[in-house]
Amino acid sequence: MKKPLIITAVVIVVLVVILMALPFFIDANQFKPTLETDLSKALGRQVGVGNIQLAIFSGGVTIDNVSISDDPAFSTSPFLQAKQLTVGVALMPLIFSKKLEVRSFTVSSPQVSLLRSASGKWNFSSLGGGGSKPQPQGDSTANFSVQKLNISNGILTVGTAGPGGKTQTYQNVEFEAADLSYASQFPFQFSAKTPGNGSIKIAGKLGPIDPSDTSLTPLDAKVAVQNLDLASTGFVAPTAGLGGLLDFSGALRSDGHQLNSKGTIKANRIKLVAQGSPARVPVNIDYDTGYDLKRGTGILNQGDVHVGKALARLSGTYDAAGAMATVQMKLNGQAMAVPDLEGVLPAVGVTLPSGASLQSGTLDANLAVMGPVDKLVITGPVNLSNAKMTGFNLKSKLGALSSFTGLGGGSGADTEIQTLSATVRVGPDGTRAENLNLVVPSIGTITGNGNVSSSGQLDCKMIAKLAAASGAVGTLGSAISSLTGGGKSQAAGIPFTVTGTTSNPVFIPNVSGMVGNMVKSQAGSSSNAAGNAAGAASGILGGLLNRKKSQ
Repeated sequence: MKKPLIITAVVIVVLVVILMALPFFIDANQFKPTLETDLSKALGRQVGVGNIQLAIFSGGVTIDNVSISDDPAFSTSPFLQAKQLTVGVALMPLIFSKKLEVRSFTVSSPQVSLLRSASGKWNFSSLGGGGSKPQPQGDSTANFSVQKLNISNGILTVGTAGPGGKTQTYQNVEFEAADLSYASQFPFQFSAKTPGNGSIKIAGKLGPIDPSDTSLTPLDAKVAVQNLDLASTGFVAPTAGLGGLLDFSGALRSDGHQLNSKGTIKANRIKLVAQGSPARVPVNIDYDTGYDLKRGTGILNQGDVHVGKALARLSGTYDAAGAMATVQMKLNGQAMAVPDLEGVLPAVGVTLPSGASLQSGTLDANLAVMGPVDKLVITGPVNLSNAKMTGFNLKSKLGALSSFTGLGGGSGADTEIQTLSATVRVGPDGTRAENLNLVVPSIGTITGNGNVSSSGQLDCKMIAKLAAASGAVGTLGSAISSLTGGGKSQAAGIPFTVTGTTSNPVFIPNVSGMVGNMVKSQAGSSSNAAGNAAGAASGILGGLLNRKKSQ
């Protein structure tokens, strides 16, 4: 009984000694040319490796200083570089047949660079063939497979190629995949820490890998994003003016031709135009979109934008094929609660006067959103109804006009707005409101056009048609009717301008224009009548202005 045990023990000791001695007799570096050739052929990129060490007990090979070249159209720097790569190999074929059969890759602390060209193409698109013809099934590329791939503690750089290109860095990149091949689907998991201390997780299935363009590889995955800083992703140009923190939960499905995505986005501190400022309330978006991977164009089938209880529907098309994505969208909202919307107005460059707040009312909007995302132009009609603005008394801000008793009392700190309608244009150069019609019961009707520069400077030319009045104001109204050339049948209209800033507007009556109009309107009358009328109007308005200066 002892003899078999002794023989068994001796055999085990001999095997251990042989295994320990094998690294001294087998120079693993002899497989370097084969490894570099096979990997280069499989990836369509030049692969370089350093010293190779055989690890018998782990059944693997450790490779130092691994690098994968970038697409030469993007960069001469490596696409991937890692200090060390562990390759799991089939041990018996390696020992007895000197045949290298790769089972797994483990990459520790790699650095990967993802770059986007001016045409919208990514540098990883050419991985696996670089646009060459698909390899026949008998080719080693088609038969190439890896049982397991693991990337840990990686650094991912994302940005634009070329001079002046901006990049962002993602830390703690982890990637796991099993049974990778060019012929079948395989499961994977990806996670990373985003710029701004956010996180992203993607899990699902990839494949089969498209040998001509890796970006066209079919995909079916779930995505979860937390606290993603939109302006720091590397996917949005800094000049776009877009910003905010995003949470996202949804699904991505691609057949290699069409990518469909559906989910929910929650945006905090969102900013949509360069001259805007972060929104003070969250915006939730339920969306459903389809995207043509080759053409780089897509359609937004559903875009339900929720701000509190207010709902607007966004739909249209977009094109991401060029250096800057462009959109052609429609945004429609009806009877939206204004108090809910107030907090998001700064995101589109709309600023209320300092201390003012919208406490009631509804808003209708039918807007076109068009152009490159870094120079968006928003146009269309808007209509505000039955609103109340607290903390801002329009009558008191009208300066000399406030002396007209027809404007009502000057007490109180609120403004009741019956209606406010206009055709607006919001662009990189600022905001323009045309055909503005504002009805304020305590004042009357204000019409005109206005401009707000990208820096918030006001340049508005308006006419105020006063509410009904009597006594002295009736006399003044008759004079003003003459000034505007309207006669007794036309309501009084006082031209004025608005300057200053959106936070501190300044209202200035256009007295010279009023007097000049009167003189012209009286040109057919006697010079004495015209002089008397002009003198009366000038005296009344001059007195009002003097009263303003003394206040």
